[in-house]
Amino acid sequence: MGTVDDYLAELVPADRDAIDRVYAVARQEVPEAEQGKGYGMPALVYAGKPLLSVMRAKKHIGIYPFSPDAVAAVADALAGHPGVSVDKGTIRFQPEHPIPDGVLERLVRTRTAQIDGD
Repeated sequence: MGTVDDYLAELVPADRDAIDRVYAVARQEVPEAEQGKGYGMPALVYAGKPLLSVMRAKKHIGIYPFSPDAVAAVADALAGHPGVSVDKGTIRFQPEHPIPDGVLERLVRTRTAQIDGD
C-alpha cells in the first residue's frame, strides 16, 4: 500500500469520505504531519513516528493511533456512541456513525504528546 492519498483513491465514496474526514481532523491538529506508513499501513507520520492510520476492514473502518493509551484516553467519550467499538489499540466505526471531531482531536493530541515525549 502506498500513501494515504493512494489508499483513499481506491475506496468507494462513502468510505473515502469517512476516512478522509478523520485524516483531515488529524492534519488540522498536526499540520506538520506527513503521509507515510506505520506498520505497513498508509498513515500520517509525525516527527518520524506513525501518528494515525485509518483503514477499511470487511465490517468496519478502523482508526489505529499506534497506541493503546491514546485509545484509552478517548474510550469513555465513545461509550454508547452508535456503531462504535473500542479495543486495545483500535477504534472501529461505520461511515454512517462518524466519530465526533472533538474525540478525534483529543485522540490526535494524545498521540502527538506521546511522540513528543519519546
